[in-house]
Amino acid sequence: MPTPSPARVHEFTVVTNKAVGENIFSLTIKAPRLAAMLHPGQFMNLQVPGNAMSLLRIPLSYAAADPEAGTVELWYAVVGEGTQRLSEMRPHATSSILGPGGHGWSVPEDANACPRALLVGGGIGIPPIVCLARALSERGISFDVCLGATTASKLVGAAEIEALSGCGELHLCTDDGSLGSRAFCTDPAALLLSGKRYAYVATCGPSPMMQKVAEASERAGVYCEASLERMMSCGFGACATCAVETSDGMKGACMAGPVFDASKVVSW
Repeated sequence: MPTPSPARVHEFTVVTNKAVGENIFSLTIKAPRLAAMLHPGQFMNLQVPGNAMSLLRIPLSYAAADPEAGTVELWYAVVGEGTQRLSEMRPHATSSILGPGGHGWSVPEDANACPRALLVGGGIGIPPIVCLARALSERGISFDVCLGATTASKLVGAAEIEALSGCGELHLCTDDGSLGSRAFCTDPAALLLSGKRYAYVATCGPSPMMQKVAEASERAGVYCEASLERMMSCGFGACATCAVETSDGMKGACMAGPVFDASKVVSW
């Protein structure tokens, strides 16, 4: 994986901002310098205008970047006042964004290095998985995918992944059975790991889900990476609010992560 570019503040313009699921939005911004710097799995801290009392930026992962068009597509869930204001930003609105942040996925260079990968995403942890799937497809690496959400209206990313070359098995799971299987996405992931040979596993989503994927990967003897969600208040290692306990000591998710070697994570 290349050395990450240092985070910088970039001005951006909203291109589109639309709902893609229940309380889940896709925001496409025009930020040419940022689009050219991003590596799959990195994050950004976005300043949402409209409330002078809101000092913190919102950390967001991205699903796609187009360096030629100078655009970045970010998916987010509306879960509070800040993301509600973000959902109300219209095309041509402007603000600033800090990025790229942290270390992304250790994307294998080619199919010889990684004949097959397994990707497991849940809820709003799916965007980094979509981004990784695109990168693997571009490198000619085959992959299987397990996605999960509470209900059909909250499961996003399946169509984008299924359209990619290299996508093999795609398992969709919902808690209520409204789409795919009534199961957790860790269930088909564990079965795949027990029956297929993978060189790499990547997971992003709720902590209990990622821990189960990490444990199944360890049993199968496969290297696994997990993208952890923490409160990244500053985004550049100054505030220590995003600490992750690892076997190598406490690490800041915004600098040492958000993607970690899952076998080294102590506290999920």
